[in-house]
This record gives sequence, C-alpha cells and structure tokens, in this order.
Amino acid sequence: MPPPPPPFTDPDQAADFVRQFHHERPAAGGPGPRLRAVLDEIDRTGSYRHTPAELTYGAKLAWRNAARCIGRLYWRSLVVRDLRHLTEPDDIAAECFEHLRLAGNGGRIRPVVSVFAPDRPDRPAARILNQQLVRYAGHRVGEDVDSEDVDSADVVGDPAGAALTTRARELGWKCAEDRFEVLPLLIQQRPGERPVRYEHPDDTTLEVPLLHPDHAWFADLGLRWYAVPAISDMTLEIGGVRYPTAPFNGWYMGTEIGARNLADADRYDMLGTVAERLGLDTSSDRTLWRDRALIELNVAVLHSFQEAGVTIADHHTESERFLKHVAQEARLGRPTPADWSWIVPPVSGGLTPVYHRYYDPVDPALRPAFVPREAW
Repeated sequence: MPPPPPPFTDPDQAADFVRQFHHERPAAGGPGPRLRAVLDEIDRTGSYRHTPAELTYGAKLAWRNAARCIGRLYWRSLVVRDLRHLTEPDDIAAECFEHLRLAGNGGRIRPVVSVFAPDRPDRPAARILNQQLVRYAGHRVGEDVDSEDVDSADVVGDPAGAALTTRARELGWKCAEDRFEVLPLLIQQRPGERPVRYEHPDDTTLEVPLLHPDHAWFADLGLRWYAVPAISDMTLEIGGVRYPTAPFNGWYMGTEIGARNLADADRYDMLGTVAERLGLDTSSDRTLWRDRALIELNVAVLHSFQEAGVTIADHHTESERFLKHVAQEARLGRPTPADWSWIVPPVSGGLTPVYHRYYDPVDPALRPAFVPREAW
C-alpha cells in the first residue's frame, strides 16, 4: 500500500512552535499537555487551531523575525486582532476598514495585524488581492491600455497599482483617473471566483499633503501620501498554520515615501520635477542633481508628516533603534537575522550606524514569519 498523504499542517513545525511558545512564556507552564493535544488534533483533522495567546504571540514573533524590517524594536507592542471566525468578503472588508481606523489612530500610528481565517484542509481561506489596504491607482493611458507591461503605456498615478487598477475597472470601478486615487479593496473568497469590490469609507484613509519648510512652490506639485502602510498580500505562518489574510502595519520611515515611492523611476518619478523647480543643473550626473532633489523630497515628507501630527520615523533615528533591538536580543541569547540591503536606508546609508556592521544570516525557514503568499 502507498503511504498515506502527509497531514495538511506539518506536525514538526507545530511542535517547534508550541515548544518555543512555552519556552518564551514560562507562565504558560510546560509544553507537554499542549503538545500532545496539538499533535492529536493534527492527526485527527489535518491541522489544529491556535489558542488566542498562541496566535497573539506567534504574530509578534513573525514581526520579530522579519529580516527586512528595520522597525522591530517595538515588536511586543503589536496589536493582534483575532478575526479567525470571519470568512465572508463583506465581513473581511468591514474589519479591514476598522483596521485602518485603529491603526491610523488620529495620526498616532499603531502597529496592528488583523488575522482572518486560516487555510484549512480542502478549504482555502479568502484572499485580499491588494498589495496594501491603501494604495494609489495607476491609470494606463495610450493605445495599449490593456497590456500587462506597464512600460507599454503611460500611467497617471502609481505604476505599481496599474494591474490592480485594471482589474478593479473590470469589476465596475468608476474612477476619476487622479494621480492619488485610492484603489478599492478587492477580496476573492475562493479560487476562480469573481472578486468583490469595496470602496474605502472616508474615515479610513488618512492622507498627508506634502509641503516643504523652505520652498512654498512645493505645495503646487500636489503630492500627498497615506499614513498607514498596511501590507495585505503576505501570509502569516505560525507553527505550520497559514493565514493568507492577515494585513499588518507599522509606521512609515520617511525614505520609504521620499526615496522610493515618490522618487523611483518606475513609481512617481518626481526627481526631475523637483530638480527643475529647485533650478538645478541637470545636464550631467556629476552635478549630483538627483541626490540634491532626493534630499529635498525627503525633507518635505518628514516635515509634512510632523506638521500633520502623523507618526513617521527618519532613517537616522530608526537605525539607532534597530541597533538597540539587536543589542536587546543578544542579551537574551537570540540572533537577529537581517537583510542588509533592506536594513540600510536608501538615503545616506553610510551615515547611519546600521551600515557599518554585519548581521546574523537570514534563514528562509525561520518561523513564525510573514512570507510571500502562495498562488491559489
């Protein structure tokens, strides 16, 4: 006889997590009884259900293990919303909007994760199709507006949102084709089903108009950015259980907006415009006009968020906080895996303390973790 198929949830991963949970949470007692119960449940059903305490701690550990995140010092402060009982798109959308309200917090951004139903044997969970709960649309113009190649047509707005914009329009989204137009939320309940579209209520999208402390003309550029960077296209994996719908957020570091979202050539590509308004010589790369424009763009982002009372970190302060986190973990005998290319900021990297050292290697098998979501 052929061997039986493996269980849906790996019992070794489950056991590793149960042991880690009880090791780091001594008040929970020894792992023996819980370990036996989990392995029995996997044997009977193919998977198991986390206790609320396990889910909460597992989600926090996933943030602690996030090798690309520089903001892990505050991993213990993550607000974990246990929404595993919700499976319908209407309910998921409503709680995603509540997530944005809670995380936005009037500008005092709170780290939040909202965990919906996990994948179960023969029953995949619903998916949010958006990369983030808030993201700007990219409206294709030109002859080949249906092409999947963003470079084949000009884009009004954010090119990173072009594919989802096309899909939203196919679902009946009536858009204004503005440069900073918030995409609707698209939720797909099952493989092959038509996604459901949801417009954001006005009170869920906190945005900051961008101004410059020294250049009044900067306001005429009409730039703005949203306050809550809630990632919604990754799977939260804890002890072998996969939660494909678990949007999570921290707060922005200024360079994410000023040096990437607004500056990258395949995003809003604003450096040339800013350089022109600054009167810089753009005839040669040796004038460092891009560097100078980049700094002023980042100055505007930090200034605007501060003036609006919205939480944001600068890359110098966040670098010092990260090294404090590394030191704290070392005192507890734990490594801090880090992807150097993501930890070092994209502006003045060599001026930050995170640049001048090595980090523990990244283990792609480390769990709990936020991992790229598998296709249906």
